[in-house]
Amino acid sequence: MAERMLVQPDLEFIRHIEKAGGETLKQCYQCATCSTVCELSPAEKPFPRKEMLWAQWGLKDRLLRDPDVWLCHQCNDCSTNCPRGARPGDVLAAVRDYIYAGFTFPRFMGRALANPAALPLLFLFPILVIGALMMFHTGGDFSFLTAGAIEYQRMIPHGYIEMLFIGGNVLIFLIAGVGLWRFWTGLTHEAAREEGPGFIAALIRTVLQIATHTHFGTCKQNRPRQVAHLLVFYGFLGAGATAGLALFFTVIWPVMETPIDLPHPIKILGALSGLALFAGTTLMIVRRDLQSDDVGADGYPDRLFLWIVLFVGVTGLLTWLLRLTGIGPVAYPVYFIHLVVVFFLLWYMPYSKFAHMLYRTLAMIWALEHGREIAARQPVPALPPAAAEGQAAA
Repeated sequence: MAERMLVQPDLEFIRHIEKAGGETLKQCYQCATCSTVCELSPAEKPFPRKEMLWAQWGLKDRLLRDPDVWLCHQCNDCSTNCPRGARPGDVLAAVRDYIYAGFTFPRFMGRALANPAALPLLFLFPILVIGALMMFHTGGDFSFLTAGAIEYQRMIPHGYIEMLFIGGNVLIFLIAGVGLWRFWTGLTHEAAREEGPGFIAALIRTVLQIATHTHFGTCKQNRPRQVAHLLVFYGFLGAGATAGLALFFTVIWPVMETPIDLPHPIKILGALSGLALFAGTTLMIVRRDLQSDDVGADGYPDRLFLWIVLFVGVTGLLTWLLRLTGIGPVAYPVYFIHLVVVFFLLWYMPYSKFAHMLYRTLAMIWALEHGREIAARQPVPALPPAAAEGQAAA
């Protein structure tokens, strides 16, 4: 006799998923085409069929603890092959948005980053903070705008900027760690096993997979995204490395003078990183506009994140190029805008789409540690000769 289960649907959760991009949720009729065509779905208890059912029933708690939600890499093969147009990939993306917004502390920040109406206030905060640093340093004297060669330290000293971002990043990662720990300790799966490879081995394998974006290469419908993601991923790492190296060699161990220009290796790294960010985000934004059915997951958090990353790359490059022109009244405001968008990207990381990188990484580590392999499908066995002949005759 089948075991009885009392279903208590969370109607608010269902409405959130439908509003956040999963409006096609109720069109699913559980044919399992999505789980069949997905190249990443494990053979045992594959996704996303069960996740679609849980979302339809409003079983929020199950989805919040389900690592499979994050093993999905939004290839969109499931959505384009769905006979009912239910778009499972978009539904899982909406669930992921709900998860990192729900685990954040304080939670109102997660809601703010998902609400377009809050965008002006979200920008106002970094504008006021950076503006206050500038006023504290200059005392309201803006003569630096036309004071010969451009030196951005005249507007805001590099030490102020490093104090703001390094101190802020430490604080933000501590805050993010609260939500990530709650997420990690809540993960569970019926197909999980205890005899996994161990945390360290799972961590190493996950880092290697992320470094190469291996799983994106298995996609059929959305394979071009692998190149775009790699450009953004390494562009961001390169930009961070550029800032760190410049800080080390000009402030901590001052063996170089600023500004650092070409053909210095640090400046080459910075220029290439900015170009990679620009190229990668532009490719993703254009494909969302021209091939939205193939790309999927086109909600507000996705768009906002891409545009912020694009502005970080573009304003960073313009800050450097405009300094070379010597046009202070243009260069300094662009530098100010660059600091604002970098602040927006980094300080709001736990509450924005940016957080998916951390949550997906943890889910992948947990899955590998518990024997929940991505793309662990077993090949379909060949039919015995007699059966094959009978099938051919039929």
